[in-house]
Amino acid sequence: MGKSMQVDIVSAEQAIFSGEAEAVYASATMGEIGVLPGHTPLLTSLHPGEIRVVINGTEDQFYVSGGMLEVQPNVVTILADTIVRATDIDEAAAQEAKATAEKQIAEKGITADFAEVQSSLAQAVAQLRSIERARKTLR
Repeated sequence: MGKSMQVDIVSAEQAIFSGEAEAVYASATMGEIGVLPGHTPLLTSLHPGEIRVVINGTEDQFYVSGGMLEVQPNVVTILADTIVRATDIDEAAAQEAKATAEKQIAEKGITADFAEVQSSLAQAVAQLRSIERARKTLR
């Protein structure tokens, strides 16, 4: 492998990934961010979405519910409550969560906290995107 950096992805329960990578792509607060070896130090929050780690030219995809991404010289650390490999996401549960959130938003007399429902919808959509991208990569 040419230039690489150490990448550590950690959830509240366990270390999900630790190893050398060529690049990391994530859904940061201000938009998608790409990190390559030698990137300027950075600390940013993450939105629910994908984390893509490039190892030997191949992408490994993860879903993150939100969290923090820190870049230090030659080390990228991602911390979050929930991180799941895209291939391990329960697609049926994500589809059901999306449908439930969409139904709640469509109803006029929403009783649940609107921001919470929007967050659930964003997480379900991000999980489904992660699944789709993982399928495309495997083809």
